[in-house]
Amino acid sequence: TAQPGATTGSPAMSVSKEMETFFKERGFGLTLGFGESPALVMIDFMRAFTDPALPLGSNLDRELAETVRILGAAREAEVPVYYTAVWYEEKDLRDGGVWVKKQLKGAQTLKAGTPEVELDPRLGRRSEEPIILKKYASAFFGTDLVSRLNARRVDTLIITGCTTSGCVRATAVDAVQNGFRPMVVREAVGDRAQPAHEQSLFDLQAKYADVVSVEETMAYLSRLKARR
Repeated sequence: TAQPGATTGSPAMSVSKEMETFFKERGFGLTLGFGESPALVMIDFMRAFTDPALPLGSNLDRELAETVRILGAAREAEVPVYYTAVWYEEKDLRDGGVWVKKQLKGAQTLKAGTPEVELDPRLGRRSEEPIILKKYASAFFGTDLVSRLNARRVDTLIITGCTTSGCVRATAVDAVQNGFRPMVVREAVGDRAQPAHEQSLFDLQAKYADVVSVEETMAYLSRLKARR
């Protein structure tokens, strides 16, 4: 089901094809490819974002289901997995800085210790699988994620989660800027608005990341498991 603000119909698709051709003619959108040592990062699959009744929430059932598939394959291939979450401890949300002022109503649902900041139970997180606590959009900003990835000699980041136009995009951009190959899994990332989702995937593929399918990702993890 399309989220509010979603658009449908062939005109949007024809414009998208024209844009794709325009960018390809100018050399955008080349393939980075999967590397040799990946990690899986699942962005902000928290109740605050996966419950459509909450201010920041939307229906991410499909994206969660696809992520669970990838997570299972990553575990079998002994690939490190990380979850991210965002919450604020200070009473006035001051640890969220200026950013929370852009979405104060929603940010009020991200208070530490509340049910809303818990990971969606459908992920089935295991106790040894770390949660990266962040305060802003990117999983890299103000966290130790780079150090964790470097310690494991990770070269590829498989990215799922929400939202495509926000924290997923920010994480992918920071990943490539820090020397990692970002692989954004199309069916496993979601947004509140379909146009924002599609435009962000287009931009990511053109300039910052490879937008890959679930099946491509599963096949890659299967090959990795066989090698190991």
